[in-house]
Amino acid sequence: MAKTTLFLMLFMLTAGFSEAQKSVPVYDFDAFKPLLHRQNDTTYVINFWATWCKPCVEELPAFETLNENHKNEKVRVMLVSLDFIRHYDSKLIPFIEERSLQSKVILLNDPRSNSWIDQVSPEWSGAIPATLIYRGNMRQFYERSFTILEIEKELENFIRY
Repeated sequence: MAKTTLFLMLFMLTAGFSEAQKSVPVYDFDAFKPLLHRQNDTTYVINFWATWCKPCVEELPAFETLNENHKNEKVRVMLVSLDFIRHYDSKLIPFIEERSLQSKVILLNDPRSNSWIDQVSPEWSGAIPATLIYRGNMRQFYERSFTILEIEKELENFIRY
C-alpha cells in the first residue's frame, strides 16, 4: 500500500510538468562536481552552453549527432545549461522541447562562477561554448565551438585511449 501511495504522490507532483521539466535537474556546483570526475571506462563529453548564446545554439546539433552516433557505446554526452534559473520554465524548457534535445541536459545554477570555473578547467576564461571531454584521468578542455566532424575527431582520441 505504501508503494502505491508514494507512486500516486509522485505522479500528482509531476502530472503538470512536461517531459523536459521532469528530466532537467538543477544542480549547484557542489552537486555537479562529482560528474566531472567519474572513474570508469566511459568517455564523458560535457558541453557548457546557454539558450542566449548564439554559437552555443549553433553547435548543439553536433552534440546531438554525437550522442546519437555513440548511443550504444561507452560515451555519454551532457549538455550543461548556464541559463538563469528564473528562465527555467520560460526559456530553457521550451527550447529543449522545440528542438527535441535527446542528450542529457542539466541546469547548473550556481552564481558563484568565479569560484568554480577553475575547478572545471584552469584554462577556462568562463566564455561559452566550452566543452570538457574526459575518460578516467585523460582530460581535454576546449573553449570553442565544434562541428560534428571536429567533435568526432576529438572524441576518437579518447575512445582509442
